[in-house]
Amino acid sequence: MKIELDQGYQFGLGAFETIALEHGHPVFLERHLNRLEKAAEFLKLGGLESRGITCEKVLDYLVNIAEEEKQHSALKIMLSEKNVVFQVRGNHYREEQYRQGFVMDFSEIRRNETSPLVCYKTMNYGDCILEKRAAAEAGMDERIFLNTCGEISEGTVSNIFFVRGGKLETPAMGCGLLPGIIREYLCETEETEETVIYQEMLNHYEECFVTNSLMGIMPVKQLGDRTFTQFGRTLDLREKYLKLIQNL
Repeated sequence: MKIELDQGYQFGLGAFETIALEHGHPVFLERHLNRLEKAAEFLKLGGLESRGITCEKVLDYLVNIAEEEKQHSALKIMLSEKNVVFQVRGNHYREEQYRQGFVMDFSEIRRNETSPLVCYKTMNYGDCILEKRAAAEAGMDERIFLNTCGEISEGTVSNIFFVRGGKLETPAMGCGLLPGIIREYLCETEETEETVIYQEMLNHYEECFVTNSLMGIMPVKQLGDRTFTQFGRTLDLREKYLKLIQNL
């Protein structure tokens, strides 16, 4: 595979999507490509169809991947000015993590809600990767960013949700976050309020969970000093999601 050193690989002006593969099928493929199309338009990388990235091309690529490699794994699509890369790798989330729930803390680095890049999945991903590594070194499963106003924004690789009285609340787009695919799915299918949430409000909620395309819906046991002992609504949502992807 030959990579040309364009502005994507030199300066991070590229976009990518990470798509869950379950039972050989890409989960929410059209949603992912729609989001990638928006990032490509913003970064002026050309239309996806003209770049050879369509649902049909993705499925054709997957035909040549061994069945055992795409039963529970991830397809990454990377797009820059001169490069298109498809890659399949494993999905590292384990069932044990869903039973125990994530332990998380807050980052001292602030998410810049004024940045034009914050709502796109671009190759400018350094803050997330470095903080994800630091979280692991501190014994954490994930780390949550606040924005410059002190509002809860998102995790290094996840969106965050809270449950109050059975209803979902999640940080609003204006808090500076990447709108995840599972976040989009939940906002469309469940009673969800997109709002401003501060650390001092955590005791108002019964449950907390985080989402991304590979983990799906992950219960949270602890966030900072707040311990969550209830997982009921979260586990119901996860079961509903698992049934959905099993019927692909």
